[in-house]
Amino acid sequence: MFSLSGITTALHDWLSGRFSEAWVMLIEMLLAGIAVISFFAILGLVLVLMERKVSAWMQIRLGPNRVGPKGMLQSFADTLKLLVKEGMTPNGADKLLFNMAPVMAMVIAMLLMAPIAFAKDFQLWDINIGVLYISAVSSLSVISILMAGWASNNKYSLLGAMRSGAQIVSYELSAGLAILTIVVLSGSLNMNDIVMAQENGWWIFKGHIPVIIAFVIFIIAVTAETNRAPFDLAEAESELTAGFHTEYSGMKFALFFLAEYVNVFIVCAIGATLFLGGWMPFHIGNWDGFNRVMDFIPSSIWFLGKTFLLIFLIMWFRWSFPRLRIDQLLNLEWKYLLPISMVNILLVAAIAILGWHF
Repeated sequence: MFSLSGITTALHDWLSGRFSEAWVMLIEMLLAGIAVISFFAILGLVLVLMERKVSAWMQIRLGPNRVGPKGMLQSFADTLKLLVKEGMTPNGADKLLFNMAPVMAMVIAMLLMAPIAFAKDFQLWDINIGVLYISAVSSLSVISILMAGWASNNKYSLLGAMRSGAQIVSYELSAGLAILTIVVLSGSLNMNDIVMAQENGWWIFKGHIPVIIAFVIFIIAVTAETNRAPFDLAEAESELTAGFHTEYSGMKFALFFLAEYVNVFIVCAIGATLFLGGWMPFHIGNWDGFNRVMDFIPSSIWFLGKTFLLIFLIMWFRWSFPRLRIDQLLNLEWKYLLPISMVNILLVAAIAILGWHF
């Protein structure tokens, strides 16, 4: 299978021949940071355009069609508009926390990118507790939202932040239990080990009905965790203006806006890795000929294809379902998803112990 490890190995060897070990590490970390920031910028442009085109397709209209060929440059126009807008800080706001909140949202998103394997042998940090690391760091995202709501000195912002806190903390439980089903079946917290465990079939196919249930619960839970409709209670325009980022404008607002789309990409990348084999091609048992044909498709294409399929699914939710009330949202988690997840994890444990999966 085609691997991107040759690029990283060649770069490391070239740097090692010219600099000391300490300088090589520093330069590589700097290059990795620049690569992630550049990837975020491109991802924001692509996903914003994709959102607008998908919504237009769902509503049988054209969507962006003026700036560039077929509206393809609309995202650049939106970015330019945000760049030239003045960033305002309201009177009475806690200026330190107000300015830190959007930066913190982006930093947390950058940290979450580290253990994700984008292709075969192409990963920023191959940590042996990758799943635990992602679960722990993603929990910090609620802090930036609470900081923004509190520091804005605005009742609507504070209400939106408190709603978001309750929502994220609640749905983390179901998302964590859904992730745990794959950890139990794979026997590892390492992202690469989980991908390699799916060499003869993705868990969504070979894990039986409990894994399908876990996948459905995971998609619902991460949609709520990223504050996406129909779970966008933290930004309910009809009730709270714009929720926790009501007082933000210019690049500060752009950072929150970008962080939302980056987080959608990250949760979909995690879902693709855990349930759909990550960068692993579609293999069927001992069908060697078929499997070799699948191996011709680069691993990065497999990974991005699966990730964008899940992103499309989450966008489909937004343009299909009305917004829930806050009581309905919490009832869905505590009365339905969490009990189902707890029973489901017992079924998965039994399947793993008895070896009933394929």
